[in-house]
Amino acid sequence: MPRAHPTDFVKYGGGLPSNADIHTSFIAAQSKIAHEAVDSGVPHHHQPAVAEFEKTIVDDAEMKDLFEKILDEIHEKSKIPSYEELFDMLDAVLSSAPPIYVATDDNGKEFGEPIGVPIYLIFDLLSNTSAGYDLFRLPRFNAALEKLLDAWGSYLSDPSKNSNTVLHSGTEGWFGQTAMSSLQEKISPLSFEATYILPDPQADNRGFKTWDAFLTRQFNENARPVDYRSKKFLLHSACESTVHRIERDVKTHDQFGLKGQNYTLHDILDRDDKMVAKFAGGTVYQAFLSPLDYHRWHAPIDGTIEKIVNIDGSCYPPDSPYNASIPPQPFLAAASSRALIYIRADNPAVGLMCFVGVGIAAASACDVSVKETQHVNAGDELGMFHFGGASHALIFGPQCKVTFAEEAAEGRHVWVNSIIGRIDPKYSRDGAGPYYPSRSRM
Repeated sequence: MPRAHPTDFVKYGGGLPSNADIHTSFIAAQSKIAHEAVDSGVPHHHQPAVAEFEKTIVDDAEMKDLFEKILDEIHEKSKIPSYEELFDMLDAVLSSAPPIYVATDDNGKEFGEPIGVPIYLIFDLLSNTSAGYDLFRLPRFNAALEKLLDAWGSYLSDPSKNSNTVLHSGTEGWFGQTAMSSLQEKISPLSFEATYILPDPQADNRGFKTWDAFLTRQFNENARPVDYRSKKFLLHSACESTVHRIERDVKTHDQFGLKGQNYTLHDILDRDDKMVAKFAGGTVYQAFLSPLDYHRWHAPIDGTIEKIVNIDGSCYPPDSPYNASIPPQPFLAAASSRALIYIRADNPAVGLMCFVGVGIAAASACDVSVKETQHVNAGDELGMFHFGGASHALIFGPQCKVTFAEEAAEGRHVWVNSIIGRIDPKYSRDGAGPYYPSRSRM
């Protein structure tokens, strides 16, 4: 197995920067641009998606009132000056691809990191208020927010929109020194060229025609091989990701942090009581993806796709409203879209398991590429995340006993297809008693 790297936890699985100074500097820069546009007095029109979002807010008395209260409550360090400037800021972030944002400290030294979902930096500030707590729970607000994200997703995947302009080798480019240094830590000892399929290795944008094409790039053959030794009892990583935590003997209403939002097993499985009953008392493995990570999902075991459930982004209330006098918290009330892929493992000691892909709050963020009744082998592609801001979970029933590898400890970065655990063979499919496979079936 390749060396696992310790990785800083990044809120929303890479949707927000880990460095708070990057967040503050980015907001300040966007606010300055918006302020100058408003202060100039020159009439300008918002792009259609932002104009529709603004009209939805303005035409709804409750949402407009909450929005105005939010702007009064935002913490002083993260102030958005005015209602008008907020929509100008949205114009800017929805017409540009995720940047490698570089700032300068008090000593003139440059530092930077990728910003996976720029709109999260704005809405994270809005949600961290008592009025935001009320606004972000409204289904009609989340529906309007989802339209914004859908418009951004269309921009990122349309070759005519030039979303690949951030793909270059300059200071703020995804192939520049800042981004490549961070990415190299995740793929070492392989180089970027040896790891990924590049449409045009000699081009400054490496031949990627859109941002989304870059995000969903594929591996070169043998860059992430599957270890087939005793594969039946090995558990493979489904995503290139950083391990968040592993929970055992999970209860139906135990809470899990996915994408900075608390879910329960009941929530994660879309309140399907029949399925929840199969996994209560089992194990949940959670990991987050960075914007620099490979964004396709692979099967963690051999098995047959038994059921697929696609869940659109919807509204889940947070645990409690945050005090507006404290700095922003890792909270966004718009829950993410999810894809549930139930796999009946060939190995009865595993039984039924569930892969959970968690994307941003837009239905198209999770793209499933397998079908029900299809058989998959460990390492086969299951689907992919679009647009960024992703995490995933593997859920096992109580009959499946997994011993996780040391490399799969919290905070460790693991490669997709790498071995993250071993299945104890001494348990039956339904947890009714021991299961002892014969040598011929090992």
